[in-house]
Amino acid sequence: MGIWQGRSRRKRTGGRLRPIRKKRRFEIGRELQSATLGAGMVKPYRVRGANLKLRILTTESVNVFDPATKTTKVAKIVTVRENPANPNYVQRNIITKGAILETDLGLVRVRSRPGQDGVLNGVRVAAATAAPA
Repeated sequence: MGIWQGRSRRKRTGGRLRPIRKKRRFEIGRELQSATLGAGMVKPYRVRGANLKLRILTTESVNVFDPATKTTKVAKIVTVRENPANPNYVQRNIITKGAILETDLGLVRVRSRPGQDGVLNGVRVAAATAAPA
């Protein structure tokens, strides 16, 4: 079954909404493909207006900004420490925005959207602010 991003057929109260029209092609969503750890692989997608979005499928590095020194360095990802989007993502090493990664430079919070931007950026965080896994 396809993913449909059109208007729901139900109200918040549970009441029924009469459909205004049939489903349209521009309301179709894409299947979920999550960014994981592995050799770097990026996939381009054509979106509305013939524009391109880049989706990270696998990656092994992250651009880390250090607020203390105001520098950016590329760090190797060791593992996913915490992911507020879904606790199961930690076991599967799935990276989303807001995930906390363990790198060779320390703990990093992801600030970019790997499924939309095609790049993985993060900010270094103190060990005390990140909750233990």
